[in-house]
Amino acid sequence: ARDGETIIAQEMSLSLLSSAPVGFAAPLPAVRPVAQPAAARSTPPVMETIDDLKSLAVKANPVVGYWNPTPLADMGFWGQSQEATIGFLRHAELKHGRVAMAAFVGFCLQSNGVHFPWACTLEGTTFGDIAAAGGPAAQWDALPTNAKLQILLLIGFFELLSENTYALAQSGQKHYMRGGKPGVFPSLKKVGIPVPVPLDLWDPFGFTAKMSQEKKDAKLVTELNNGRAAMLGIMGFVAASKVPGSVPALDGLIAPYSGEVMAPFSAGDSALPFVEGMLKASPF
Repeated sequence: ARDGETIIAQEMSLSLLSSAPVGFAAPLPAVRPVAQPAAARSTPPVMETIDDLKSLAVKANPVVGYWNPTPLADMGFWGQSQEATIGFLRHAELKHGRVAMAAFVGFCLQSNGVHFPWACTLEGTTFGDIAAAGGPAAQWDALPTNAKLQILLLIGFFELLSENTYALAQSGQKHYMRGGKPGVFPSLKKVGIPVPVPLDLWDPFGFTAKMSQEKKDAKLVTELNNGRAAMLGIMGFVAASKVPGSVPALDGLIAPYSGEVMAPFSAGDSALPFVEGMLKASPF
């Protein structure tokens, strides 16, 4: 009997304990449904493959088609996937093509004495003084050290910004190795960087804003072809200036250059660290 009473007492105790929180629980605040972040709802990134490269190659040049003399597109850079590597290569080609197009036009203008009519330094050095140094490569050597550093730092800033995930996200984009579009440059204004004029670096006049996707794709193919031609063209100019006769079609048209075409600094910048040693180590 005593055992039965003990069991009944234990059951009553458990019953009271289980019901106590219900009777004395504090009222909870109303919980609003939380919307899922946009990133969580987004579809997985679509990355280019070898088949996409082959399709693009036919659009760019149906005669040559897909020509891959190197195994680069089949590799995985830095332990990344093949698709990420293709994104890297595509972005690199577009970026270097754009730089080459600007360099090609600049080389033609500088070789013909075209320059700004004002001073380029506070000391009074004019663009005309720089142009008088010779061809485009010699003009770069003639720039003051501070001018070169400003240019190189600005290029470095643009490089860092174009690789920054946050900056790309503000423009609704992703990194080109993570499913983003190769060649995309983020908006300076959307990142919050103050600019001296109300224009953006990419498409400052909004020409592509109302363009259809089909037209954009066609123009990107055109840009790709122009960039490839410009890369060949600017390297032809550089070769002709450094090694006279190396490009027969340019004989007598390009001013010769005796400096180091691949060196960012010259003897006039020897005050900078390591420059003097770099110039001594030059193979040319």
